[in-house]
Parts: sequence; structure tokens; C-alpha cells
Amino acid sequence: MQDLWRLSAADLATLVKSRKVSAREAAQAGLARLDAVNPRLNAVVDHRPDDVLKQADVIDAAIARGEDPGVLAGVPVTIKANVDQVGFATTNGLKLQRDLIAREDNPVVANFRKAGAILLGRTNCPAFSYRWFTTNLVHGDTKNPRDASLTPGGSSGGAGSAVAAGIGHIAHGTDIAGSIRYPAYACGVHGLRPTMGRIPAFNPALPERPIGPQITAVSGPLARTVNDLRISLAAMSARDIRDPWWVPAPLEGAARPKRAALCLNPDGLATTPEVKAAVSDAGKRLERAGWSVDVIENTPPMREAVEWQTKLWLGDGYEAQLEMAEREGDPGALACLRGNRAKVTPFDQAAYAKALTRRATLTREWMLFLEQYAVVLTPVSGELPFPDHLDRKDDESFKRVWEAQLPQIAIPFMGLPGLVVSTGLVGKVPVGVHVVSGRYREDLCLLAGEAIEAGGVPPSPIDPVS
Repeated sequence: MQDLWRLSAADLATLVKSRKVSAREAAQAGLARLDAVNPRLNAVVDHRPDDVLKQADVIDAAIARGEDPGVLAGVPVTIKANVDQVGFATTNGLKLQRDLIAREDNPVVANFRKAGAILLGRTNCPAFSYRWFTTNLVHGDTKNPRDASLTPGGSSGGAGSAVAAGIGHIAHGTDIAGSIRYPAYACGVHGLRPTMGRIPAFNPALPERPIGPQITAVSGPLARTVNDLRISLAAMSARDIRDPWWVPAPLEGAARPKRAALCLNPDGLATTPEVKAAVSDAGKRLERAGWSVDVIENTPPMREAVEWQTKLWLGDGYEAQLEMAEREGDPGALACLRGNRAKVTPFDQAAYAKALTRRATLTREWMLFLEQYAVVLTPVSGELPFPDHLDRKDDESFKRVWEAQLPQIAIPFMGLPGLVVSTGLVGKVPVGVHVVSGRYREDLCLLAGEAIEAGGVPPSPIDPVS
């Protein structure tokens, strides 16, 4: 069978479980596709073909014994280089960590293995996973397969680039301020930021994370179909006792009326006409699928949420982060920290207490709002995907990038799930919509997402375009 790498994860797993295709054949197809296109993208920065084939043989042996191989049986997936995977360096895009070899798997990696997935390779991220652009001094620059002049997004830029180009069927990413959702948007695929606590997380090779990342950063999937996000979420969210924040919430909640809100300029976001048109079109797609859609002037607060989220992320331990970035010498990381200094410092005990207090208040406001609506549609960004490295052009460009990303930065502060659905192209530039729902209601995001997806998406996987 030709071009197995083109299939959805769901279709490939069905073929492997029914023994119409072997896991080894699926792995070989994944490796061949990686070899064919990754040199033009630098999406995958570390992989070991012999290990990939050994993983596949284990899955084939389990099937031969009549065992259930898991929901992702034989499906090649990629893992972002900022989580622990046994035998690989957890670089997080840093020269300083290129020798930090993991001795245990992060829970999300362990869950992929338990689900029968084949770990194909490690994907690139910017230094410290700080930016919406993906380059660093240890692995180099990652390209967007749809247009090399555009950012592939970040910080899971390698993940977005890989899955759009057919390197793996599902890509693991992490998200504290859009790092799953923006690469999906930029590369023309779909990405799900789950509720905080849905997918277990822990890097044994690294010190315990500060409280901000503990309560706002998550792992999640990027994929070419919304259904593949659904099955990968089920696999990734299995229990792991090492994460005290993990919550055993059901993947399917109570039925809700199909009522959506749509906001084009949340909290004063300056949204370009092309992005407004895409969000409005997504609303029309929902209406054709039987949803009622209310166009609203504003959402609960986003801008205040962005201010506190940025402080929890960058302000907590700012001087230590800056000192490490200076030792690393990465220009993008230094620009991120220095450009935000005035916004995030000082972040003393009183400010910390206020941040957590306001988090409760703003989360309550959003949850009450989402009692009225199953989902709310907003722009992913105020603009189409940026030219690559725009944030390093000058001070005004830096401010422009951070302002445009308002919806992405805000949602993690409340711990809410957010789904990006790619809906089309403006010329050759991807565009899409941001779908947000209540805590642990990823199922509602996915339900709406499939209705939007049915109206058309950019072709994928694709061969890289220069």
C-alpha cells in the first residue's frame, strides 16, 4: 500500500489493528517521508530509525498474540523536544541542555507508548519555548511547509511543520500562551490546547516547575483532522500518578444546546479583515450544521488575563530566566524577556497573591459566560500568520506580535480548553478560527470543530513550498 503517511491516524490504526498493514510498514512509510522532506524543513531535530522499527515490531508482536495494541496502534507521532523521552536530550531548544538525557518518559510520552503509537522523532522549538517563531542555537531554524517566508509558529513550530508535511500523523505540542494553537494556525492544521489537568505532565530530568507553568502550561495534540485530535486526546490523557494536577474528568460531558457566541474583536483586539472573514465564515458553517450563533460585541475579560498570564509565565523568577538566557545567548529569547521586562517586573509576593486572586475571579466570569454558550468563536490572532522572525525586526514589530496574540495568551490564565481549526487559505497563507469552551469540555470544542472542518480546510499533508 502506497503513501501510508497520507492517511489519518484513525484510518491507519484501523488498518494496523486489522492486520491489513503492519506497524513496521507504517513506521517505514513515516521514516521515508521524514527523509524526503525534513531536510527542507528542519521540523524533526532528532530521530533514530532503528529504534522506530523496534517499536513497530513490538506492536506487531502484540497484535500477533491477539492483544489490544491501543487506540493509536502503529501510528507514527512526533514529540516536542521540551519533554522527557528516554534516551533523548530534553533540549527545549537550548545548547545548555543538549546533554540532558532523559532516564524516564514524561507521562504524555508514556501514554503515547501505551496507546500503541510509534515515536518517530523529536520536533524543534525556540529556546526556552518562549516565542511564536521556531529557531535556536542548538537545532537551527524550522520552516513552514506552506511558505518558507512565514513563521511555522511557536513554540511547537516543529510539531506544526511536521504534521502539515506528513511527518507523523499526530504531533505532540505544549501550550502556555498559544504554543499548540499558533503553529496549527500558521501551518494550516488543527491544534487542541486541553484544559489544565486533562493531560498529565512531568519532566523527571528537570527541576519542578514554578507555580505559573504548573497551573497554565499543558501538553496537547496537533493533527490534520479533528477526529485525530479526539483519539489522540483520549490516548494522551490517561492517568499518571506523577502529576498531582491531573484530573480524572470524563472525555464526554453532558449534552448542551448547540449555541455558540462569536466575537470578532474580543477586548478591543484589532482584527484584520481577512481574519474577521474567516471567523464569520466559521460561524456560518456552524449555522449550516444546526447551531445557533450569536454575534457578541465582547467576551469576558481577555486583556487583563493576558497581563497576569504574562507575569505568571515570565515575571516569576524573571532575573533567573534572564541570566540563563544570557548564558544561552539566544537572540529571540533575550528579545522576549527584555521586551517584556516593564510589563512583568517587579513581581513580588503581593503581585503574586493578586494574580492568583484575579485568576479565580476571571475564571468564574468565563465559566458563567460559558454556561450560556457551548462554545465561543474568536480570532486565533488579530493577523494572518506573521513573516518569520517578525518579533526581532524592531520594537514596534515586537509589540505588534504580542498584541495580535491576545486570545492565545488569555485563555491559559483561566485554564480553559482552546481548539484551532484551520479553515482555508488567503492566497497561500493559512487562516482559521479559535474555539473555546468550559473546563474539561474539549468534547464541545471538537464537536463544533468537526462542523467547521466539514466546510473545507487547506489541503494536507503537503510537500514543502519554498
